[in-house]
Amino acid sequence: MQIRHKLRLATTIGLAAGALTLGLVAPSVSGAATPSGTLTFAEGPGAAPNYIFPYMSCTNFSVSTINAFQFEMYRPLYWFGFGSNATYTPALSLAATPVMSNANKTITLNMKGWKFASGQTVNAQSVMFFLNMYKAYPAGYCGYNKGYGIPDQVTSASGSGNTVTLHFSTGVNPNWILYNYLSEITPLADTWDVTASGNSTCATGVYGAKSTIAACTAVYKYLTAQSGKESTYTNTMWQSGDSGPWKLTKFDSLGNVTFVPNSSYSGPQKAQVAKVVELPFTTTAAEQISLRAGKVDLGYVDPTNLTQPGTPTHPGANWAPVASKFNLEVGAPWSVDYAPYNFNPGNPEAKFLDQLYVRQALQMTVDQPLMIKKILKGYGYQQTTPLPPVTPAAISGPISKVNPYPYNPKKAAALFKSHGWQVIGGSLTCEKAGLAASNCGKGIKKGDVLKITMLYGSGIPALQTQVDTEISEWRSLGIDAFENGQPFNEVVGDCVSNSATWSVCLWGAGWIYAPDYYPSGESLFVPGASFNIGAYSNSALTAAVKQTTFGTATLAKFSNLTAQQLPILFQPNGTNAYSGSGIGEVVKTLKASGGVGFTPNTLTNFMPEYYHF
Repeated sequence: MQIRHKLRLATTIGLAAGALTLGLVAPSVSGAATPSGTLTFAEGPGAAPNYIFPYMSCTNFSVSTINAFQFEMYRPLYWFGFGSNATYTPALSLAATPVMSNANKTITLNMKGWKFASGQTVNAQSVMFFLNMYKAYPAGYCGYNKGYGIPDQVTSASGSGNTVTLHFSTGVNPNWILYNYLSEITPLADTWDVTASGNSTCATGVYGAKSTIAACTAVYKYLTAQSGKESTYTNTMWQSGDSGPWKLTKFDSLGNVTFVPNSSYSGPQKAQVAKVVELPFTTTAAEQISLRAGKVDLGYVDPTNLTQPGTPTHPGANWAPVASKFNLEVGAPWSVDYAPYNFNPGNPEAKFLDQLYVRQALQMTVDQPLMIKKILKGYGYQQTTPLPPVTPAAISGPISKVNPYPYNPKKAAALFKSHGWQVIGGSLTCEKAGLAASNCGKGIKKGDVLKITMLYGSGIPALQTQVDTEISEWRSLGIDAFENGQPFNEVVGDCVSNSATWSVCLWGAGWIYAPDYYPSGESLFVPGASFNIGAYSNSALTAAVKQTTFGTATLAKFSNLTAQQLPILFQPNGTNAYSGSGIGEVVKTLKASGGVGFTPNTLTNFMPEYYHF
């Protein structure tokens, strides 16, 4: 987004009009009575939280782990998302709004002095603890993008009392650095500055010093190992670092989670219920049984159960078996729904995906309008660019509204024919190997059969229908297409590992731009990016991304190039529910405070402190 005035001397970061949502959010505070009652929340199918340390690799970097679990306990430096929107929320942030100076090369952070459960103040040292660890082992954090932002553009960092100062090698886009990097800092308590041998000096060391890097690497290894032991999650160490409104009292390997109010929370909204219980489910069908039995207060239904259509802004009739006790709620997603392609050299099917015409043909077999109408019952958005469907024009710039590759299987078949492919024995076979425009392309030999393997998240009827539909379309062209369904967490793990077991990965949730909220693409599409799991590389696209991050360009060029080059297979983007699954259901006896309401948050933040009965 563009700053509409020149920054002079020390200037507080301001949001451009129309950025994400208009203006900032100042949540109101409800009067807190004695907390009472139990609020039950349905986790997504096969997507239970599975990691407690808020410094994690992409294997565990999911909404279920961050937005509905870690955020209840460990608050980020800057909070985004309140009510139904994605807005920066100063009142819920641990620090005051950052101050820019020195031509946007220096940032000053002033902490508010809130408390951890241990009694320690959330101060400059708490921030330096995270920054020192990030400098020591950036590859351990999914938000890391080589050459971008923190830590790679930070030349020095220091903290004293409640003030942290960061110096950058170049001027940075103020809103980009706030939305995508400062937002990802989680202040860490001194009680976590430990190894198996005892106390360490990661939190207090000089930024970038060899001794600090050594200390932080050891602490990282120890805390990562402890996070792999789910039996430790309720112990004193993990709970001492709690800066959020909730305290974890129960966690098991299935994903059963219980929170109670954290009496040390310094924020404006105290808990109003005595207990929050998060329940795991292997499938949507299993969750719906509990929903019908009244065992869930905030849950979801699969859209295939709805008999009447709706729209993302105007819900239709609810599912009859729960309509008397629940209200249907949907929200706009701050995400892109897609399936990455696997371009890694170890994938034997990568040679096919390397050809743009192949990706164009595959995209032409995805009938998004029909899927939204028939499978999602109208609760979705057609995705043709990498930007969220509700991206304001103020930051997107002039985005083409025309789908460059609309559904057209006949044109897809013609593309293959014009590049030397023929259907032989039912299989699409290369007959004209070579590099000419009428040939199959680099690496493809005469007689090669086009094969595509899709890995996807199981247990969700709507997604299963979507996968079956796409696989059927591919097979109708002669492609040897295979599908492999696994639980959500396993799919993400396999896809992040860059294994050769997939060519298209569809876990069913796409990429929510959180906790990197500015949809500039450096996490997904540039070489070496934290979640460029398919190893896509395009110099023109990388240059366009840099213009939106180091410069002040809108997202238009980056977005339009991505739409044309298809580094990913775009999918219809369903509306948000509370756990990011299906259509949201809210028990009618539940009440909301402080202006939150019941429309699911666009970032899928779960904020139970604002609910009561």
